[in-house]
Amino acid sequence: MSAAQATITGGALLPALRGAFPDRADAVSVAGEPISWAALAAAADGTAARIAGAAAVAVDATPTLHTVIAVAAALAAGVPVVPVPPDAGPVEREHIVHDSGAALVLGAAEWPDVALPRVSLAGVAHGGELAEPPAGSAALIIYTSGTTGAPKGVVLSRRAVAAGLDGLADAWQWSAADTLVHGLPLFHVHGLVLGVLGALRTGSRLVHTGRPTPAAYAAAGGSLYFGVPTVWGRVCSDPDAARALAGARLLVSGSAPLPVPVFQQLQGLTGHAPVERYGMTETMITLSTRCRGERRPGWVGLPIAGVATRLVGDDGLAAPHDGESIGELQVRGTTLFDGYLHRPEATAAAFDGGWFRTGDSAVIDADGFHRIVGRTSLDIIKCGGFKVGAGEVETVLLGHPSVHEVAVVGLPDPDLGQRIVAFVVGDAVDPAALIQHVGAQLSLHKRPREVRVVAELPRNAMGKVQKNLLR
Repeated sequence: MSAAQATITGGALLPALRGAFPDRADAVSVAGEPISWAALAAAADGTAARIAGAAAVAVDATPTLHTVIAVAAALAAGVPVVPVPPDAGPVEREHIVHDSGAALVLGAAEWPDVALPRVSLAGVAHGGELAEPPAGSAALIIYTSGTTGAPKGVVLSRRAVAAGLDGLADAWQWSAADTLVHGLPLFHVHGLVLGVLGALRTGSRLVHTGRPTPAAYAAAGGSLYFGVPTVWGRVCSDPDAARALAGARLLVSGSAPLPVPVFQQLQGLTGHAPVERYGMTETMITLSTRCRGERRPGWVGLPIAGVATRLVGDDGLAAPHDGESIGELQVRGTTLFDGYLHRPEATAAAFDGGWFRTGDSAVIDADGFHRIVGRTSLDIIKCGGFKVGAGEVETVLLGHPSVHEVAVVGLPDPDLGQRIVAFVVGDAVDPAALIQHVGAQLSLHKRPREVRVVAELPRNAMGKVQKNLLR
């Protein structure tokens, strides 16, 4: 957002809803249902007047226009939004609603197990323009899907959301001239914060396709597309749909590592090398390759404005930036969360002298480019005294023509400590040939000791492989 826009909107979090940009009837479209910014603002402000003062509101975060209006209403009222995954079971849903302190359910969610008042989204007149809530107040409480224990509520302030979106607007040259297209879920940072609030901050038109199908992406005619690796893999499997994206300006991939073969296929079919970026709920997006800069397959680029990173080895000292040495990635800056709701001990444990411990392992090269190796707890395999990054092995396996999908994990081994095991989805897979394939391209100690052929890999709603289930 420019300084001029900030002046016009009084520093509004979502300038598009405060008249900062020329309006259009289809400024936002979700699953084929369009609305103008003026109509969206009226519906949001009318609802906001009815929920002001609530501790928090739960939103059934379906991929619908209802969710966009509900989130905009809560933000206008200065009430923290608690997006609830629509596929959450009753135990998870009850935990999220109870732990967050939500006083209301916004919209017509059918939750018979949640005994809270419902507030409809029917437009109601309100008395004058709403005051902009304080920048330091909570905007969202998003629950993480941790591998152990109940999900934790991550508190994101309005200031952090604004900083993150402005940093990405700078990195991607994202502006009101763009049409953003995606079909991602609306209960996490990628789909909701970047994919909805980002459009309402930059003024870009938003087309949410409902579901992220290749046909829907091809028909949308966007300039800026968001997707996760699963989406981009499916787009590449439909060459006609992929070629239809040639007129776009930027294709962005995130939420999980983009396999190098998919990167190369997407570039070959569309003419665009995809932009890869990295972040997590607690930090939002902190690293990205640039619109005007190098895009290197398997690497997630440089810190965005306002963010700094460091790499810490097992000895607690700084790891070299040589493109090879693995360390834990730590982050600090303007995009970080305020803490885990009701969990001061967990919040304190997540920081090291002001640096957030991501729990992800990475390497950084001499130019400052970052590559994420994987989760320190799941993707760094200690085999026979060597540290092996699962992602490196996965990339080589995906280069074999028989392999469609793969997940590499370390399983307990009485001799090696952990042995490298590859779970493979593919056609006519020859385990011995795959082991030899890796051994021929990487150090011998990085080859899988075992290849297991499976029908599919377990994934969560974000498309991320759930390696804890494989282990």
